[in-house]
Amino acid sequence: MATRDPYSVLGVSRSASADDIKKAYRKLAKQHHPDLKPGDAANEERFKEISAAYTLLSDAEKRARYDRGEIDPSGQERHAGFGSRGRTAGSRGRAYSSTADDSFFGGGDDWFSDLFGGGRRRPGGPGAGGGAGAGAGGGSTGPKVRGSDISYSVTVPFVEAANGSKRRINLSNGKSIDVAIPPGTENESKLRLKGQGLPGMGGMPNGDAIVEVHVESHPFFTRQDSDIHVEVPITLNEAVLGATVNVPTISGKVAVKVPPGANTGSVLRLRGKGVVNQATKQPGDQYVKLKVVLPDPPDAELVKFVEQWAKTRSYDVRKKAGLE
Repeated sequence: MATRDPYSVLGVSRSASADDIKKAYRKLAKQHHPDLKPGDAANEERFKEISAAYTLLSDAEKRARYDRGEIDPSGQERHAGFGSRGRTAGSRGRAYSSTADDSFFGGGDDWFSDLFGGGRRRPGGPGAGGGAGAGAGGGSTGPKVRGSDISYSVTVPFVEAANGSKRRINLSNGKSIDVAIPPGTENESKLRLKGQGLPGMGGMPNGDAIVEVHVESHPFFTRQDSDIHVEVPITLNEAVLGATVNVPTISGKVAVKVPPGANTGSVLRLRGKGVVNQATKQPGDQYVKLKVVLPDPPDAELVKFVEQWAKTRSYDVRKKAGLE
């Protein structure tokens, strides 16, 4: 069967815009991708035809040359003395070897996500196709397509993401695999598991499993780059006289000295108590912000003491801060 007119293959007019052509291609590719109908030779041939048509029409220069009659639907030069009837069906397999819009198969579009369970999948771009007779027994060669990537997501507690952990995921092929969460993993980081996606076709490699890590928030830790920040309450006597208090870190509690006269907003730095920087492999620091907290309910003796103290002391904190 001769190669058909690419406009007819995609079902668009010759005046169709590039966007119209792309939309038509996406719709047809979604319907006829080989992963949807494994072993359906007719569907594979249809997908080849769709891919070849889009490859030609998505290239502005090739499209213009085709419209002028300089090349045929397979992209071959037209030779003198041959019209459109001089084309051979053998060119179709070669035309399919084009990547047919890498951004469509390998980019951010995720139109395939509603077709499969167990994870969002993003088809890999078609690989190079063979010519007629390249297959076993000299028959027609099937498509050579890299296996599709499949996306998964896991949720990890804040401290486990900071220190490193493992999470088990169930792959679409029924296997389970333990995924190592590296120390210092940030929210929405993506881990790539090579070859754990869908199998390729025609000898092409398997796709990958892409695991997106979601890190849970923590009740009192926050993270800024590789540093950990935490606010720690201290009593009035600890603030005035100084003290040694236990402070939580991502690796457990540590004893920290609060200097005499500490105030709300004072910050203590704990070196090396942050998370590991993925680039430098060095840990960040932890910053402890102190917050002076009065007794609740108020202590009667403390109230009486402060009343007497205030009568003999004059200390305007707002004026010192420049607010008055």
